[in-house]
Amino acid sequence: MSEPILKVDNLESYYGPIMAIRGVSLEVHEGQIVTVLGANGAGKTTLLKTISGIMDPEKGTIKLEGRDIAGMEPDKVVRQGVTHVPEGREVFPLLTVEENLRMGAFTRHDNSGVESDLEMVYTYFPVLKERAKQAAGTLSGGQQQMLAIGRGLMARPKIMLLDEPSLGLSPLLVREIFGIIKRLNTEQGVTMMLVEQNAKVALDTAHYGYVMEIGRIVMNGEAPKLAASKDIQEFYLGVREEGERDQKRWKKRKTWR
Repeated sequence: MSEPILKVDNLESYYGPIMAIRGVSLEVHEGQIVTVLGANGAGKTTLLKTISGIMDPEKGTIKLEGRDIAGMEPDKVVRQGVTHVPEGREVFPLLTVEENLRMGAFTRHDNSGVESDLEMVYTYFPVLKERAKQAAGTLSGGQQQMLAIGRGLMARPKIMLLDEPSLGLSPLLVREIFGIIKRLNTEQGVTMMLVEQNAKVALDTAHYGYVMEIGRIVMNGEAPKLAASKDIQEFYLGVREEGERDQKRWKKRKTWR
């Protein structure tokens, strides 16, 4: 396999005195969707913030196409080709939809390319074209998530970091947005690193996955193999063996009696 486009090695980051990332190492190859799973507090968001320059690492390297970007200012990280779609969407509420999208292209000077990519975003998210002159703050949560992803695409990134794109959305919208994420990967070749609590939809979408617990990587593998893992099924997908379920039901009945 070719060299990874993103390689994180032995990364450590702190929130004040608390170590949030504990020696994390992972790789993302060009054209892949890689997901990072884990419960709240596992360190997933901290990992993305450290990669995108919002937080400085205490230790370790973050290499983009072989160049170490660890500790680089966020705007410089964007110029290197990394875009970060944060948790909670964080659009510019008073700007229009189109102005938000154009803000994503602030590092670019190829006007014709920007116009072409704007139309590409509208192709994948037609509702944004319908509401292009509408203030972003008046959009629904799902539409704001689409806008945040579209804005990230406007930078024409080498890799997109997506933090909890399913957060607060209905199951129908989650399926729609993850369907578009998969299409962007297969049709446009967009490389993505996806942080998610919704393990099922993440593993259905990704090629490869990592599982984080308390700041560490505790498991990794190809997405279908992780989805088939008994530990993943029990702890992240809510699936248990029938015998275990029956045994627990029997114990409960005995307790009730």
